[in-house]
Amino acid sequence: MDSDALNTFLVVHRRGGISHAAKALHRSQPAISRRIALLEQELGVPLFERIAGKTRLSDAGRVMVPYAERAVAAAQDAENAVRALLRDNSGPVALAVTGTLAGERLSNVLKRFARRHPDVALTLRTATSAEVSDLIRRGEATIGLRYDRDRSRDLDCEVLFAEPLGVVCAPDHPLAGRRVGKLADLRDERWIAFPEVPGRREITASHVFALFLTHGLGEVAWTPVDSLTAQKRLVEAGLGIALLSQSNAAEELGSSRIATIRVGDLAASHEVVAVTRHGGFLSAASRRLFDILRADFTKARGTFTRAGTVSGARKSRLGRVYRELSFPP
Repeated sequence: MDSDALNTFLVVHRRGGISHAAKALHRSQPAISRRIALLEQELGVPLFERIAGKTRLSDAGRVMVPYAERAVAAAQDAENAVRALLRDNSGPVALAVTGTLAGERLSNVLKRFARRHPDVALTLRTATSAEVSDLIRRGEATIGLRYDRDRSRDLDCEVLFAEPLGVVCAPDHPLAGRRVGKLADLRDERWIAFPEVPGRREITASHVFALFLTHGLGEVAWTPVDSLTAQKRLVEAGLGIALLSQSNAAEELGSSRIATIRVGDLAASHEVVAVTRHGGFLSAASRRLFDILRADFTKARGTFTRAGTVSGARKSRLGRVYRELSFPP
């Protein structure tokens, strides 16, 4: 089995059939069919089945997928390692990031990296935390940023910092700027949260529900909204309250478009984690980007807890924002 055959198998699986794979790989359908047939002949089992007119993995195909992904990623590592010997500061670097982390902080990191390394082809993809891990595992991304650790042995995880979460509301909400004794006091509020999509679980979608369950409070009334920006606009309009991270809420808090509700028995946070493939090759450019991410995101831990590191008027404004979001009060 060569890496091209395995890659063809993976593309047919991901694209859902021979014709879509042929378009993606810029080959003819007969060429793709022959490649799969030769692979199946070599293995002695069918890798795909036709069910209701659709191409589906066979049992053998499902077993094959993770091994094929590792083999294709390893082949890409080998190519990248050899090419890296030619030029230290060139080549592709692919970054995969959970959508809600693709904010101003990341933008500043990428600008700084691009200025220092203009010859590096840097690409960015956004996805859920689980999808970020999948992209790294398959070798389609070099470095990933996601929430919480991935327990897979195929991946290396490094916690950059734990970002506090706080309850936010409209400025004219009866509890805006006030403190409640316990989370149970907010049980009758309507919450705004990310939807939980079957098969595409996003960790941040579960925080509100997990908090209520751990406090023994059961279900809450909530509105699913799959956009962070839309969530904040709905909160501003007084259509619900939400649990947001400090960085995601700082701009709106700074301009007084939303306010906070301090909760006596709530101490919530989520870990921001950098993910790479275990044993995978990181070019010099990739390592430099990782170092910048590590330094900048780790510094965020200090910024959120020590507003004194910022000077002047911005220090005063950010200090107020961070104090409002502090847990416990």
